[in-house]
Amino acid sequence: QVQLVESGGGLVQPGGSLRLSCATSGFTFMYYAMGWFRQAPGKEREEISCITSTDGSTYYAHSVKGRFTIARDNRKSTLYLQMNSLKPNDTAIYYCATGLRVTCGEYDYWGQGTQVTVSS
Repeated sequence: QVQLVESGGGLVQPGGSLRLSCATSGFTFMYYAMGWFRQAPGKEREEISCITSTDGSTYYAHSVKGRFTIARDNRKSTLYLQMNSLKPNDTAIYYCATGLRVTCGEYDYWGQGTQVTVSS
């Protein structure tokens, strides 16, 4: 079955960096688009980035554009999110997801999430 396992979260000071990983199994990773979401306390889950499978096109939410970078390693079936210049309002649980589609926008499978806390 489809499995997505996030890692790499933690506590970081404002201005710091973290790299999240999403290890996948149960499907042919290279064929499908992958996305990153986050959910802060009391807020709805929001899509912050996505990468397609065909040409590696990327999408970023305005709130993270220029600071976060999504990447994929098809040999390792792993998705990454490099997060730089972190701010306190980046604090959230971060999830990876896929809809087993080649394009972004629809998601049916989710990981369990990894907590990111940005605080001094």
